[in-house]
Amino acid sequence: MRPFRRPRLLVQAARAGLNGWNRKRDLRRLLKCDDLPEPGAALPRLAAEEARLDQARREAQADYDLQCHILLLVAIIAETAGQMRHMAPAGGAAITSFGTAIPARP
Repeated sequence: MRPFRRPRLLVQAARAGLNGWNRKRDLRRLLKCDDLPEPGAALPRLAAEEARLDQARREAQADYDLQCHILLLVAIIAETAGQMRHMAPAGGAAITSFGTAIPARP
């Protein structure tokens, strides 16, 4: 996956939302499925939907859903971390920060 460049406030909101993230509950709701995929397997679907919402944000479309956009970013951060934990060897290095925040445009 390519690194995301999103407004700082959006990234901060997503990072703050990680505390309330419940994979079993929230990922099922986002993916509209009963069975949870392996850690990281949902990333392509989440990234595609996030890209669609980011385009709507950039174009100031009336149907842009900020809450859903933040939830998708939370899911992407959590799934990426889960995938890395799942793949990392025991005692391996850990990555603690994801994405790049950019200053918001006026």
